[in-house]
Amino acid sequence: MIEITLLGTGSPIPDPNRAGPASLIRAGGQTFLVDCGRGVLQRATAVGVGAAGLSALLLTHLHSDHIAELGDLLITRWITTFTPDPAPFPIIGPPGTAATVTAMLKAFDHDISYRIAHHDDLNAPPSVEVHEHTEGPVWDRDGVSIRVGPTDHRPVTPTIGFRIEAGGAAVVCAGDTVPCAGLDALAAGADALVHTVIRKDIVTQIPQQRMQDICDYHSSVEEAAATAARAGVGTLVMTHYVPALVPGQEEQWRTLAASQFGGRIELGDDLHRVEIAPRP
Repeated sequence: MIEITLLGTGSPIPDPNRAGPASLIRAGGQTFLVDCGRGVLQRATAVGVGAAGLSALLLTHLHSDHIAELGDLLITRWITTFTPDPAPFPIIGPPGTAATVTAMLKAFDHDISYRIAHHDDLNAPPSVEVHEHTEGPVWDRDGVSIRVGPTDHRPVTPTIGFRIEAGGAAVVCAGDTVPCAGLDALAAGADALVHTVIRKDIVTQIPQQRMQDICDYHSSVEEAAATAARAGVGTLVMTHYVPALVPGQEEQWRTLAASQFGGRIELGDDLHRVEIAPRP
């Protein structure tokens, strides 16, 4: 069984009811955070997961809304880990991730120095272990394996998706992307696909060109559903709703997805949880 929790289902536009993009994947006794949008630690706390309890951070790409909470995550993990000589925090992302993490820690130089000066048991800055990948296996520990594949969010490049497997089940987290061969290959035969979605039928009617621009590098509900169908996945989990999913419109979104995909369709508010078991 793999458990998916949509910690944040929002977008770059602040929303009082939706945190920024982030998903929590619990598999084989390990806990992975996929992206870390604004408010993610508060949402994680609501399901009993603290920064120190994460096995690894997986970043699909470096757009601001997907890494807005990176600094808070790094510092909070550091100050709430009480074991002596803790292992470095694993962070897996596309090329550019290491530079971003280094810059984020640099921004907290003053804070880090204050805490080291004040606490005898904090004698070194936060320890991280960054791995940059675009394709292939990235994790194999205690029955959980993860591999990444390229996605298409150009001009944001490179971008990646993650396939997490444990106990015979497989969950793919796509991040922001248009339909592409890389995601098709990564998701092939998976039990679930977590995919960001936008309503192009609504966004194209917004008068600001900057808003309309997002249509050319995100998947619509129908396109995400078609990707799930091509890959033969069992469950499509939609998230990162643009515009925000309005209460009472869930069936409208579900109907659009069902026009392309005949499997199980999941969508909902922050903290929506989905259990995924291996298919027979």
